[in-house]
Amino acid sequence: MVMRLLLVGSGGREHAMAEAVARNGEVTLSAFMGKRNPGIARLAAGVRIGRETDAAAVRDFAREERVDAAVIGPEAPLEAGVVDLLEESGIPCAGPTRAAARLETDKAFCRDLMAAHGIAGCPRYRVFRDPAEAAAFIGDHDGDLAVKPIGLTGGKGVRVMGEQVDREGAMAYARSLAGGVVLEERLVGEEFTLQAFVDGTHLVPAPLVQDHKRAFEGDVGPNTGGMGSYSMPDHGLPFVSPEDERRAIGIMEEAVRALARDGFPYRGVLYGQFMNTKEGPRVVEFNARFGDPEAMNVLPIMETDLASVVCSIVEGSLSAAKVRFARKATVCKYLVPEGYPEASRSGEPIALGDGGTARLYYANVEERDGALATQTSRALAYVGIADTLEEAERAAERAASSVRGRVYHRRDIGTRALLAKRSAHMEAIR
Repeated sequence: MVMRLLLVGSGGREHAMAEAVARNGEVTLSAFMGKRNPGIARLAAGVRIGRETDAAAVRDFAREERVDAAVIGPEAPLEAGVVDLLEESGIPCAGPTRAAARLETDKAFCRDLMAAHGIAGCPRYRVFRDPAEAAAFIGDHDGDLAVKPIGLTGGKGVRVMGEQVDREGAMAYARSLAGGVVLEERLVGEEFTLQAFVDGTHLVPAPLVQDHKRAFEGDVGPNTGGMGSYSMPDHGLPFVSPEDERRAIGIMEEAVRALARDGFPYRGVLYGQFMNTKEGPRVVEFNARFGDPEAMNVLPIMETDLASVVCSIVEGSLSAAKVRFARKATVCKYLVPEGYPEASRSGEPIALGDGGTARLYYANVEERDGALATQTSRALAYVGIADTLEEAERAAERAASSVRGRVYHRRDIGTRALLAKRSAHMEAIR
């Protein structure tokens, strides 16, 4: 397959995507990045730095590079209509249009779609366009609620009563959300991530992954974009039964059918964030792209060429037979600046040590004359890959611990102790 592929995005997720594309020596990669990712830059034949939400600039670069297709990493370009403009210009995309991406970018749209089509897994919810009305509802409501901004928040915008804030804190937070509020019942259980390729009709799932949002070991501290994640060699999770997984896949398939029926066919990667409850999987949210860090768990063990999957998505010919993953465990550990996520130390030097067998993915770092420095968000990630979870965790931990500088990471991600804790929690709920 000889083709030129455009990648939009500049984070750790996009570095993993670029690496997966680069495994095919016949594919030429071009990258449009908001900031220079050194890992992506080394893999791409053409690079342009600019605003990833500038649809016209992305289109112009795509034309200059004469790309055959494009794949979009982050959510902001989707909301900005980058896919719409590229496709209007004759460049097919493995990414949803602005209208279809509302499944992520507009939480009210997502819940109303699920309710209108009777899609399973939708929690009880209410939408408030007036933040003051939302705050008043919280004050009068018995029981805990999840308070969500309607728009994009980078995975950090949800406040959960009884877990992160009390009632007064939830009311104050609701009043601060000028763009509107979605209030939902608080879901209790264990979260898991299901990512899938979608061509508008067919959906092909990837291995299940569990992310860790809290900043510090023991699942404490503020929410982050994700401190790390793991997947198992059997592609499942011990607290998600085969029936739970089938139900989660069915929910995502229903969402894809609903979008098509409403005139918004979905193509690209669909990410379902589920809470496994005593009643089974419930939808925390949908995302219109790979997760970050979850992409770094599934793409390194993908045996199928990613460029060929992109072709299948844009051609509408996707099938399970065309997507294969190795039976390996993976553990991803992010290194983040001191003070992250609330007051990150930017400009601090980072020195890489012996990474061993772990894969290194750059995220938000600056490289000058071969030296690395932190910026304001997650810096880089190491992914251990092995036959067992224990081996994968050891590889990731050894690599992460070898980095010197004012950064930290969670040492407990991927450990059997933390997995046993999660499994015991799920067993107690059920």
